[in-house]
Amino acid sequence: MTEQLTGTELVALVGRVFLPREHEKGIAFLVDLPDGQVPDNQDWADRRVIAAQWVDELSAHQAELGLKPTLVLYPNVHTNNGDLPERCWIHQGGPLPQTADGLDPKDSISFVELYAANPILIAPTEFSATAPLKMAAKVHPIRAATMPGFRQDMIPALRLDYTEVNRRVEYFKRLLDRATGSDFAFTYPGGEAKLHLDLRFRSAHASGGLLPNPGVAGNLPSGEAYIVPYEGETEPSRSAGVMPVQFGAEVVRYRIEGNKAVEVLTDGPASRAEIEHLTQEPAYGNIAELGLGVLAAFGVKPIGEILLDEKLGLHIAFGRSEHFGGQVGPKQFSGPGAVIHIDRIYIPETQPDVKVKTMDLTLDDGTVLAVMRDGQYVVDFAS
Repeated sequence: MTEQLTGTELVALVGRVFLPREHEKGIAFLVDLPDGQVPDNQDWADRRVIAAQWVDELSAHQAELGLKPTLVLYPNVHTNNGDLPERCWIHQGGPLPQTADGLDPKDSISFVELYAANPILIAPTEFSATAPLKMAAKVHPIRAATMPGFRQDMIPALRLDYTEVNRRVEYFKRLLDRATGSDFAFTYPGGEAKLHLDLRFRSAHASGGLLPNPGVAGNLPSGEAYIVPYEGETEPSRSAGVMPVQFGAEVVRYRIEGNKAVEVLTDGPASRAEIEHLTQEPAYGNIAELGLGVLAAFGVKPIGEILLDEKLGLHIAFGRSEHFGGQVGPKQFSGPGAVIHIDRIYIPETQPDVKVKTMDLTLDDGTVLAVMRDGQYVVDFAS
């Protein structure tokens, strides 16, 4: 590993993202560990090493930082955005354990205890902890930057001008707050698909890389505004149409009705796998998020990790939504290991055969605003 943040850069990053307060004394770095069900991989192993290095660097700059850094271990939860276990382990130094199998329960502490001592958390994990930390932040006075799938080649994105990133994100948030619906026309080999997402009764969120206030959790690197489409709590959702998603060489087309994927219209290995997933876990088919990422304009390129790639442009997610203010959460899935929130990212590198021909927002005054044409934003961020 060659690309690294220096101790001085890390102190500046923590200060810029969190604006630590005088009474706050601890910052915890969370890493999940492999187990017999989910084996290790090189990126995951490297990520744990990076987290340990960051803790060492910040410990050497603790007086400048004003916070005591702690490395925290926990068994992985086998799925993105699944609930965290009840307990975790403070790493006391020395070599990192390679798996969770050797963790001694008597040495653990509860996450509640961890939150009490560490109001600031950073989570460079294998499986996303965004949803559970968002929920925890509603109960405990914490704020958290989640970094699922973080890799060394994302480090340059931590050096961006997040003041400007945040300004663009806030622009999109204001638009989404006013929107009652979004209409898409997608093209794919052999056809075109149209989709309407119902954005009534919802508030948008801004994840612009700044987390100065307790009660929030968001990704780092960051750079997106997002909203949960209306899921039909009091009247039927108007989200409907066809949503194409490319899996390898295959474009799977989902029929959306009432904000849910209710049918797969295509045939092929990926299509059959998606039919099976929807049959086993209907909550997976919930349209959980419409996100607008902004980092492509800053020269950031995709690297094959959702954490960064979704921040580059348009993405639409399936699955869990209650951590964003929606209605679908772990109780709607068959078990903790089945809980999922997965983004489908519409940029050429991730879906080369699916293109966003048009995307429009209908605002609360009836205005129809063009947001994308031929895969590019056409809004005026200066306005």
